[in-house]
Amino acid sequence: MTPAEHATGSAGPSLARFGLGTAAVGRPGYITLGRDLDLPADRSVRALRERTHALLDAAYAAGVRYFDTARSYGRAEEFLAGWLDARPEAAGQVTVGSKWGYTYTADWHVSGVTAHEVKEHTPAVFDRQVQETRALFGRSPDVYLVHSVTPDSPALSDPALHARLAVLAAEGVRVGLSTSGPAQGDTVRAALDVTVAGKPLFTAVQSTWNPLEPSAAPALAEAHDAGLWVVVKEAMANGRLADRNATGPDTAALRAVAARTGASCDAVALAAAAAQPWADMVLSGAATRQQLASNLTAAGLTLDPVDLAALAGLAEPADAYWRARASLAWS
Repeated sequence: MTPAEHATGSAGPSLARFGLGTAAVGRPGYITLGRDLDLPADRSVRALRERTHALLDAAYAAGVRYFDTARSYGRAEEFLAGWLDARPEAAGQVTVGSKWGYTYTADWHVSGVTAHEVKEHTPAVFDRQVQETRALFGRSPDVYLVHSVTPDSPALSDPALHARLAVLAAEGVRVGLSTSGPAQGDTVRAALDVTVAGKPLFTAVQSTWNPLEPSAAPALAEAHDAGLWVVVKEAMANGRLADRNATGPDTAALRAVAARTGASCDAVALAAAAAQPWADMVLSGAATRQQLASNLTAAGLTLDPVDLAALAGLAEPADAYWRARASLAWS
């Protein structure tokens, strides 16, 4: 199924516009705040596979039909592929999105690791990783993104890479990019200008947007208007907008909206992302079934203009936001 079949195109949230990302469950270490509370002491491959499958079961049962993963999320692709193999009825109903361009290098360790993942946007890495992904799923993913593109990435300028991606697009894969860093808007606009044989190459973009870091919104609106499928990641700012962490004066407006609506802070944050008229899909990054259930209550939450204006007051300078994100510990 195509992503468009899952997106309603409406300005307000609906369950069809929420997906599940697997960054937090496909490896033993990640940067979500409170991760030590989310995962058990046993973080073996077996334990995290079982946890991921249970989370996918819960998401599918709730109506989620978009699942996002990446080569660098430890064994997340493997876990998702195994889940789909065991559930052929689900395999025919869901859309799978993955990403290439980072290589997982932590070897299933959390501490004592120099680098958990290494980024390289080259044709050689694409050739290797797309084959690894196909080997797991038995096919190409429905959506395939260049992982974490910034304005200086060769993914925006390398003709040899563009030719490879164009071949993939011609096979029916929705080819796109994810973005990160304070210049996300510049990256998105540069991507809109990339063409192969006179045709736009990228037809999907996944970017960070949340009430603390909304700077990419104008560029994402342009991307949406240009026909790209727009996915929001990190709508909860790596846990900074979860109830247990949204305790300081900088998030008072979030707590006030949550109190007025009777919703959790995480649901408010996700509903705020879904309320953006350019957002086609919003990802939950839940690590537990309880978190997922709370996240998905955003589908029943409509924020009014006063709520959204209050949340807009949470915005931080983009440079400051990304510095804070870079300082988060892997745990």
